[in-house]
Amino acid sequence: MYEELIGLVQQAIDASERWAETGWPVAFGSRNVSVPSLKEAEALPRTAVFRREAVNYWKQVQLTGADAAASGRKALRALKQGDLELAAGALYFCRYQEAPFASSTNTWTKLYDAVLNKAA
Repeated sequence: MYEELIGLVQQAIDASERWAETGWPVAFGSRNVSVPSLKEAEALPRTAVFRREAVNYWKQVQLTGADAAASGRKALRALKQGDLELAAGALYFCRYQEAPFASSTNTWTKLYDAVLNKAA
């Protein structure tokens, strides 16, 4: 019934779970050193002044991505059951969780809007 949306939600779940791995441009420290992923943050020398800040940022991205993916799985189950209202609620929460990183991720907003358009 909502096969296209189901596929898009699955892709978004996969993307959210990899946010910290795939990363995006972020600079840390007074010299604006680029640290675009958790792996690169953890590889910084322990003496790097901004290492802790970079690692904490990317771990927060990882946790947020996992939370958004969990909500995305709720939306996926709802779509498979044909419950568009429940799916919209779960996707709204995904969008809310993504908000601090939305300028870099833009994973869930389009899906939420697509579900709202289907419901209208």
